[in-house]
Amino acid sequence: MSEPHVETPQQADEANAHRSDVAGGTSAPGPAERSSDVLLEVDHVTLRFGGVVALNDVSFSLRKGEIFGLIGPNGAGKTTCFNAMTGVYRPTSGTISFNGESIVGKKKHEITRGGIARTFQNVRLFPEMTALENVMVGADAHHKTSVVGALFRLPRHWQEERSGREKALELLRFVGIVHRAGEVSRNLSYGEQRRLEIARALATNPTLLCLDEPAAGFNPAEKEELLALIRKIRDTGVTVLLIEHDMRLVMGVTDRIVVLEFGKKIAEGTPAEVRDNPKVIAAYLGVPTDAA
Repeated sequence: MSEPHVETPQQADEANAHRSDVAGGTSAPGPAERSSDVLLEVDHVTLRFGGVVALNDVSFSLRKGEIFGLIGPNGAGKTTCFNAMTGVYRPTSGTISFNGESIVGKKKHEITRGGIARTFQNVRLFPEMTALENVMVGADAHHKTSVVGALFRLPRHWQEERSGREKALELLRFVGIVHRAGEVSRNLSYGEQRRLEIARALATNPTLLCLDEPAAGFNPAEKEELLALIRKIRDTGVTVLLIEHDMRLVMGVTDRIVVLEFGKKIAEGTPAEVRDNPKVIAAYLGVPTDAA
């Protein structure tokens, strides 16, 4: 990911044109679009834990520059899907491709270096480190200093430390908590910790940012601020994949949505299409499909 920047009028026009195409497009891109616009593709992925099928033949694709929602009732398989995409789990069958290359079997740090970053349902920070230090840990993902170089404080190590610090401060500013840079992370408010986790993920230079229920525990005002932040992240060129239970937030920020239920995909489309889908209504209301 490029560091947050101010777009030129031409870049803004091009980005707006692209987002209009994404928002108005169909949920199944044609071959030309697939080859040029698809960033990540989940292709017939099944994941079993013993006799439990957590994901059952799930397929969908993310296009570059969009905000994509992955939703469903509790236990639908959303986080499991995230885990399969980020190297926590290996699919039992099927493939997951990123930028046209399979990432199945790759280690978590390899996937991170390749351009996929994520946050978690439960905030995972280093509680005794400052906010600045937490973000610098994310920047370390792309440092090339050897153990010897770090041990003897060679010039390259100092250069990477300095650039990592500058980048971390810029990202804290970007998410709105730069004034808390020197504060130990455990002393931050819950909302600030959520923002800090996003900043740390962005420090890895992702082209795809996966957010796992980032609005959990937020009040309405904080959710509105988060919605604006997600849009701002997308506007820097980062594609966003969002798991979220707050339907108002999902419907208000995403370009397309996939709905899972019991590990299977039951719907895909624009927010309006998904909102009116009888299978989705039945899944959330717990009523038969023909009664939805």
